Amino acid sequence: MKSPNSAAPSTRPGRPEGMIRRRGFLHLGLSGLASLSLPALYQLRTAAASELTTSRKKPAEPTAVILVWLIGGMSHLESYDPKPLSGSEYCGPFQPIDTKTPGLQLSELLPRHSQISDRFTILRSLVHTGFCHQQGAQQLLTGHPVRELRNKPDDPDLFSITHLLRSNPKQALPNYVGVNPVPYVGSAYLGPAWEPFSISGNPDDPKFEVPNIGLADATQVGRLAERISLRKGFDRLERAVDRAGTMRALDQYESQAWNVLTSNAARKAFDLSQEEPRVRERYGRNAWGQQCLMARRLVESGVELVTTTLNGPLCGRVQNWDDHAVNHNVFEAMQRRAPLFDQAVSALVEDLHERGLDRRVMVIVTGEFGRTPKISYAASTGEGAASAPAGTVQPGRDHWPSATSLLFSGGGIAKGQIVGATDSRGEQVVERRVDVQDFLATVYRHLGVDAERISFQNFNGRPIPILSGGRPIPELCAGSA
Repeated sequence: MKSPNSAAPSTRPGRPEGMIRRRGFLHLGLSGLASLSLPALYQLRTAAASELTTSRKKPAEPTAVILVWLIGGMSHLESYDPKPLSGSEYCGPFQPIDTKTPGLQLSELLPRHSQISDRFTILRSLVHTGFCHQQGAQQLLTGHPVRELRNKPDDPDLFSITHLLRSNPKQALPNYVGVNPVPYVGSAYLGPAWEPFSISGNPDDPKFEVPNIGLADATQVGRLAERISLRKGFDRLERAVDRAGTMRALDQYESQAWNVLTSNAARKAFDLSQEEPRVRERYGRNAWGQQCLMARRLVESGVELVTTTLNGPLCGRVQNWDDHAVNHNVFEAMQRRAPLFDQAVSALVEDLHERGLDRRVMVIVTGEFGRTPKISYAASTGEGAASAPAGTVQPGRDHWPSATSLLFSGGGIAKGQIVGATDSRGEQVVERRVDVQDFLATVYRHLGVDAERISFQNFNGRPIPILSGGRPIPELCAGSA
């Protein structure tokens, strides 16, 4: 059900006929969004979405994105940007290995990645200024220069925005699913209706189940129908004064909730037991492998926006990739988690290509930043997986937004490439610097969102552009239609 306080999109010059112009919509916003009926808000959204699809060639089929999020920030030195000649103060114990891509070396911890490098591209030159986890995630996924430490952003992230613009109330599946959602981001002033359908827990657990999806019990379905009928009876009272038809607009989105709750297709999409055992083994019979497998099942079933965060006990003592020396021995932590990460991501990339989904579905693998090239040493604050007993001095790497490496696969991007470069220590970008606006412009382009022309009004009635700058990364888009 959509909140009547949700913000509505406006557009820059070149509006379709019938679109409310920014000045007129600003006037409405300044007098309070209550002056607009909910159907009018939906009409604006529909018009904005219509403009998006006509501003460039409409894709032959709906595009999708899977974001694999490494919360805490994966060390680029021990993964996608090894620096074997950086010296003892910088270099860890792992050696680089060659890949199928000429000139591309990865850490020896990622042998499966190396065998399929012709199916992805590595970007080594993303830079931003978010030195903490909240800032890093929010800068990268909203495009705004967040400096304050807030657990939720002032501006919506790209997934919430795209969810609003591409929402289809007739769809039996939620269009935005967080399989262990990305923390620190959200829908902000768009309203909670545009948050992801959230799934938590370990999909490899035999007792795992997704609540509120595809009720199979006829008794439960009947009770739900009775409750909805009862609510509709009360709604008739409101309709007597609801001349704008607000309740009819709400019913449109209530129908989607009904679809999700009762749909057999929804239940099947989330049911990993539908997969052959060999496929589940291919991804890895652990939480991360099965999260990535569920992401593939969802996009194959028509879900367009999927995020999945790889964290928890598989990461080590503090259950994330934040490998300060006080948390983990960074090298033990990477050695512990790398085989599971390597298998899950490689299986996802390969499976999408083998099923012919690679052009429609873009996979992005990243965390909020890289790690300091210079190794730090500090006393552990506690004994556990990948961490020595409390008080033991161990090596770590700290936050480093000056050089972040990302993996891109699918989405029609050019494959088998290296984009950008860092210096001999992996400290600073020396070639093809990319900022968060460029990153987001690239993803929005794949999703068919004209980020240069659409803006939303925040709580204060101020129009906020989706992006204030940035251009799609040409090296990635070279292979796109």
